[in-house]
Amino acid sequence: MSMIQADGWPSTWQPLRLQTLVLLRWLAVGGQTIGVLFVAFGLGFPLSLFACFALIALSAAVNLWLLLHFGAAYRLSSVFAASQIAFDLCQLGFLLALTGGLQNPFSLLLLAPVSVSAITLPQRATFLVALLAAIIASTLGVWHLPLPWDPLKQLVFSRIYVISIWVSIICSVVFISAYTNRVAHDARQIADALAATELALSRKEQLSALDGLAAAAAHELGTPLSTIALAAKEMRLEVPADSDLAADVELIIEQAARCRAILAKLRNLGSEGSDLFAAVPITDLLAEVAQPHEGRGKVILFYYERAAGAPPVFTRSVGLRYGLGNLIENAADFACQTVRIEAGWDRDSISVSITDDGPGFAPELIARLGEPYLTSRPRDPHGPDVSKPGGLGLGVFIAKTLLERTGARLAFQNIAPEDHAQVRIVWSRPVIDI
Repeated sequence: MSMIQADGWPSTWQPLRLQTLVLLRWLAVGGQTIGVLFVAFGLGFPLSLFACFALIALSAAVNLWLLLHFGAAYRLSSVFAASQIAFDLCQLGFLLALTGGLQNPFSLLLLAPVSVSAITLPQRATFLVALLAAIIASTLGVWHLPLPWDPLKQLVFSRIYVISIWVSIICSVVFISAYTNRVAHDARQIADALAATELALSRKEQLSALDGLAAAAAHELGTPLSTIALAAKEMRLEVPADSDLAADVELIIEQAARCRAILAKLRNLGSEGSDLFAAVPITDLLAEVAQPHEGRGKVILFYYERAAGAPPVFTRSVGLRYGLGNLIENAADFACQTVRIEAGWDRDSISVSITDDGPGFAPELIARLGEPYLTSRPRDPHGPDVSKPGGLGLGVFIAKTLLERTGARLAFQNIAPEDHAQVRIVWSRPVIDI
């Protein structure tokens, strides 16, 4: 991905693969080897062959170690990438010190690592690499071995000429690190904006499809549900009022009515409230969506200790109520005795945590929670029949999708190592305030 962050949106820093820096270093090793061999044996100029090849071998050894230890596909952090580029700068600086310093025409290669960092690294890392290049160039202007040359001819460089080379390298380092990094940063921002737009359009398509699916399901299920309710009412007329079967018939009628109410909500997922009660404080909203689940033998506790200021006001919507209600219902299903709902808010964000004292999320499923058709219902330890089939695994997926539609970010975790499941929902305050 165009480096997507944990919250699902792209970031401007795109980590390099180790393979990229390794290939660039192999090119440098090959070029340095050819250059040293050509000067020593092609031109016959004297130079410190052992020291030069030791530095080249060091680069090759570092490359091999990186490949064996991390693998070519490893994504480098900005610090790690900057350290590798700094190593290349130092290796090149020592090699130039052995072969004439700034008098060596290949001293311009000091700009190559700066260019790589300016294109690929964040501004702070690029600044540090550029500063190191400037320090190395300044050191080479003062300390270096003589330039390899014909021993029978004397070669003397004017100090002004050497200073001009130093000035040109410093100016090039500043220009590349500032201008190129700025252009590359803008290009990454444009690419990230396009990626974010594509992601938003994709989510919009998924949400539209979800609305259509919900309406279609509500329409298709309406007829058989009405038939079930009608048959149950006819059975109630024929069953003795004091029999056990009468209680079961009443339960069927009650649950059928509940299903019809849920289907009515699904038909209106895309509609927004337009009445005087469309705005509701977070405290009232949580109490409203939790109320249907309070008579199921579980205690639902509310906490607002971390709240600051007046409760934030939400726009009442079916999607928001359904998403929160589904998560609270799941917590009540799996809780042993207590469901804890904690809300907090400040000037920047609003958070809601739903925690139960049940067995917690299965560790192998936490990273995938919110995906469709993912369920842990057969793991319910409270029922006598642990093989009891669960749902399709769409409840959390739909709840997560509907809440994200309101601007929320969801995180799933276990408070204890293997129990006490918690769902944390966070909104940005400016998105919610109306």
